[in-house]
Amino acid sequence: MPVLWIILCALAIGAVGYVAGRARAMASAGGDARTLHSLPSYYGFHVLLAAVVPSLIVLIAWLLIQPMVIENRVSSMIPETAIADGSSLGLVMADVRRVAEGLDLAVAQGGMSADEARNVQAGVSDLRGRLGEIGIALGSDVQPEILRAAQVYRLMTAKSRLAMTIAVLLLAGAGLAYGVARSKADFRARNVVERVIKALLILASTIAILTTVGIVMSMLLETRNFFSQHSALDYFFGTTWSPNFRGGSELGILPLLWGTLYISLIALLVAVPIGLFAAIYMSEYAGRKMRAFAKPAIEVLAGIPTIVYGLFALMTVGPALRDYFAQPMGFGESSASVATAGLVMGIMLIPFVSSLSDDIINAVPQAMRDGSLGLGATKSETIKQVVVPAALPGIVGAILLAASRAIGETMIVVLGAGAAARMSLNPFEAMTTVTVKIVSQLTGDTDFASPETLVAFALGLTLFVITLGLNVLALYIVRKYREQYE
Repeated sequence: MPVLWIILCALAIGAVGYVAGRARAMASAGGDARTLHSLPSYYGFHVLLAAVVPSLIVLIAWLLIQPMVIENRVSSMIPETAIADGSSLGLVMADVRRVAEGLDLAVAQGGMSADEARNVQAGVSDLRGRLGEIGIALGSDVQPEILRAAQVYRLMTAKSRLAMTIAVLLLAGAGLAYGVARSKADFRARNVVERVIKALLILASTIAILTTVGIVMSMLLETRNFFSQHSALDYFFGTTWSPNFRGGSELGILPLLWGTLYISLIALLVAVPIGLFAAIYMSEYAGRKMRAFAKPAIEVLAGIPTIVYGLFALMTVGPALRDYFAQPMGFGESSASVATAGLVMGIMLIPFVSSLSDDIINAVPQAMRDGSLGLGATKSETIKQVVVPAALPGIVGAILLAASRAIGETMIVVLGAGAAARMSLNPFEAMTTVTVKIVSQLTGDTDFASPETLVAFALGLTLFVITLGLNVLALYIVRKYREQYE
């Protein structure tokens, strides 16, 4: 049974439990809700939670653990002779999953019976012929060991999915029966429901924290593997980025950091003045009707996908900068450049700066404006000498958050700045960033045990530390100085 159907069945059982629990509580009170400890709805919610929450927790845990258990058991069946030179067990298991998906598709299309798909004695040639009859190609490099592993993988997955369905539905039914049995007039249903809701909220926050910890730990482990194969001195202080999967790679991060910071700087030079001036106008000068139109119009920019910005940089901004600035001034012939990516990225960041700055400026007490105007200052002098200094900590925090967003951008850089790792002051030359190289190092058929691939995790960890530092600095500035104007 598909996972969606299992969830819907569990929710249906919970809905039945809600009605049954509420009815049982009312029956135990003789139809008088005033004699119940809690409102009748709490008894229904208690049964619903008892049926749905444990079953869904088991479902999620099963879905997380099942692939690891099955892959460990199937991988132990694959002999070392089936792993070709230059390959790895991970790549072989990817082939096993691919073949198993082909078998599932063949069964779903009716071109093969379930018994034939499970027949581990079937030869590769026979199975290739049957799959070819229904238009499913089985690669010529599939070995008999991989085929048998794929059949076992498919069989174990089907059995595990059936066992999961039965376990989840039985647990939901047991929760329904347990909850209905407890639905009596003196049962403190409200207290139980509130404790369960509190536990779910704590669980949600814990999952968010553990997810962050898991991401950091995964990057740390792979980064440790990278530095065990490559010099940390060359990585942090090398000025050449030249990965070579055949050996002799130079993996210096300085050209990537330079491109990242250069493009981000240009983006901030575009976004900060425009965004800040737009925020000052909307909060201090614009009327109610103009503000109601201008603020949503600016925030529309934040909803545009970054790939659209990248296409805009590739097709419009890049050629324009090349034809009207770079070529006449003798700075270059390429439309892909730091200026192209920085300008388009700055346009993308305008709503981040303007919206945050607008909210911060509006939070400045009106009494400070009135006091300045009462002393004879003009409106512009009040903004320059009172409002902006009062809102400056929050504005700085908004700028730092926008900088973090710029550092992590990828698609605009790929299409607008190119992929050349170099250190140059010329803004009309093609450069690249850390995020672009993370994508390129993990794209294609690569060996995940080589330093050329593992360097992506080191780059990701470096980028994580930089953006985390900017976010922490922004929060520190906002929290330290915000209380002075409350």
